[in-house]
Amino acid sequence: MPAITVPDISVLPRIPEPDPTVARMRAVRSLTTAPHGLEGEGFPVRRAFAGVDLADLDPFVHLDQMGEVEYAPGEPKGTPWHPHRGFETVTYMIDGTFEHQDSNGGGGVITNGDTQWMTAGAGILHIEKPPEWLVASGGLFHGFQLWVNLPAAQKWSPPRYQDLRASEVAIASSPDGGALIRIIAGEVAGHKGPGSTYSPMTLVHATLSPGARLTLPWRADYNALVYDMAGLGTVGEEARPIQTGQLAVFGPGNALTVAALSVQESRSPNLDVLILGGRPIGEPVAWMGPFVMNTREEIIQAFADYQAGRLGTIPAITAVHNTPTTVIESGQRRDPD
Repeated sequence: MPAITVPDISVLPRIPEPDPTVARMRAVRSLTTAPHGLEGEGFPVRRAFAGVDLADLDPFVHLDQMGEVEYAPGEPKGTPWHPHRGFETVTYMIDGTFEHQDSNGGGGVITNGDTQWMTAGAGILHIEKPPEWLVASGGLFHGFQLWVNLPAAQKWSPPRYQDLRASEVAIASSPDGGALIRIIAGEVAGHKGPGSTYSPMTLVHATLSPGARLTLPWRADYNALVYDMAGLGTVGEEARPIQTGQLAVFGPGNALTVAALSVQESRSPNLDVLILGGRPIGEPVAWMGPFVMNTREEIIQAFADYQAGRLGTIPAITAVHNTPTTVIESGQRRDPD
């Protein structure tokens, strides 16, 4: 970790410290620890948003840290075919390879540093799995999947995809070169990521060297979350300790601070964090399994549409081997029949 690196950080553009005369530093509102779970066919995850009020997460609803795990030959796992409606999935692969296939005939591969942005919109069936060669050989698997809610007016948008390659991500550094900043979506101090989003948001992966401090300007109309994927550090000007698997929710303001401890664990030589935020949608959320809608009636309709085949049909070439008996998403189980 991480997949996106540079040979010389000193040549990157610098994100300046926010002007102290206008900066309103965000304080840490809460700090939670992600429980462990299993997803899909049994790959390990940390449920990063578990125990956090959806109102503090809006426009996000779910975040899984997938891995980090070193698979032996024959062990890599994916998900069975499953439906989605009403939101977007953002899959960011740090290490490893994932294949995607959908009921519309689309597909693709993301690997080290790539991101796939899938707008489920009105509904789609898809599957995510390691390629056969990786199943045979084993290897490192580490990534994230984020669920971004859609406003009611856009929940019925046609499905679409964005395959964002590692080379497309905007890269910058902190003023002293102690932090490498990858902007996947949104904008930070004029640096724009390649992701195109329905819900206005920013998604950043930052790596801080031991002892480094990173202060970023952050839109006041966005919420602000920091998830520690590896390493030891502090968050906020109050320097609250944070460690691997913990999520910090920040209060109001227009700037935020993260710092790495001077001494790190041998397994994690740096502090790696996801920094994300978006403009709250402020609408009711009805969420069950793979569907995120506004009302219970819309959820019931989504399951009825899935059972009736109106969300798509599994391609015949894979249906015999991958037809699911259950839908398992976001820690919930729902029988499709």
